[in-house]
Amino acid sequence: MADRTETMKDCLSWMEWLDRWGYITAGFSLLILGMLIFAQSWYKFITTAVSKSALLPAGLQLLNDLLLVIIILELFRTVVRFLQTEILAIEPYLAVGIIACTRRILTASAELSHLPEVTKDLFDRYIWDVTLNVAVILVLIIAVFIMRCQKPGQASPAAF
Repeated sequence: MADRTETMKDCLSWMEWLDRWGYITAGFSLLILGMLIFAQSWYKFITTAVSKSALLPAGLQLLNDLLLVIIILELFRTVVRFLQTEILAIEPYLAVGIIACTRRILTASAELSHLPEVTKDLFDRYIWDVTLNVAVILVLIIAVFIMRCQKPGQASPAAF
């Protein structure tokens, strides 16, 4: 019986090691991906803005890409924080949701502003899209506010 227990402990130890390295490699992957997207975004912005004299569309695309980089870096920071504390906090995911919805609003606005003709149906869809994203942002902000107002000693559903 003691031999089985020792084998089980060895197996669990090996699984924990693999789990930790999985998070480490995922974290490095997020960091590298974020840096590559950042560099490519600036390269595309400079080449598009200079060669085509299209500062506004290039700037909107750069803003969209930079918000994506912020999302990726926030996920990277969450992985690092989990490796340090072994607590999975929910607040960074709420922040990612807020940034993603903001990014969608900006993208939808940019897409609509560059269309030669905007039909009533397309405009209605745009209004619904923006309204739903604003509603999600408000709900996520309220969730962040509630989490931050919790008493320090109180059990938090935000940490797993």
